Amino acid sequence: MNFEELNENVFEKMHDGRPYNPGVPELMKIQNECLQKLHEFNKLSPADAEGIQAAMQEMFAEVGENCYITPPFYANFGGRHIHFGKGVYCNFGVTMVDDTHIYVGDYTQFGPNVTVATAAHSLMPELRGEVFPQYNKPVRIGEGCWIGAGAIIVPGVTIGDHSVIGAGSVVTKDIPANVVAYGNPCRVQKYLSREV
Repeated sequence: MNFEELNENVFEKMHDGRPYNPGVPELMKIQNECLQKLHEFNKLSPADAEGIQAAMQEMFAEVGENCYITPPFYANFGGRHIHFGKGVYCNFGVTMVDDTHIYVGDYTQFGPNVTVATAAHSLMPELRGEVFPQYNKPVRIGEGCWIGAGAIIVPGVTIGDHSVIGAGSVVTKDIPANVVAYGNPCRVQKYLSREV
């Protein structure tokens, strides 16, 4: 691998799956600005729903009406690449590694300490040294989903509408719509009827 190439076009590469150097100064400057906003967000009172909504509007790529996050919230780019529909809820301690885009549909809820990651690194040990290349894959979570406490969703995963991910699950592959899935690795355990 040509390590000099890792420093070129990083703003494109971080969103198209190619490896890049996440430590280039111009990228780190933007990331630090985002993290400063996140730091201020995490000082907000959980009772300040208006302040939380206003801060999310400033920090996130997109955020619909009536979204709420119970601080603390953690995000690698402070929400810069997070797209929330309306009515999304995150309990305390949710982490979104938003080095590229994370899409969340309307009325999806996250339990405490859920992690959604988009960033990955090489499996080759010689590529994990002074320059530590990274590549990213977006995550898509449908509408009306429930992501249980402590679940981990890895880069590139899509979760279909109305699905439930059990607490503590590690989601390594796509999950279809209208299912209950859990485990490590997470697997479909039950199909949900759309009838009341």
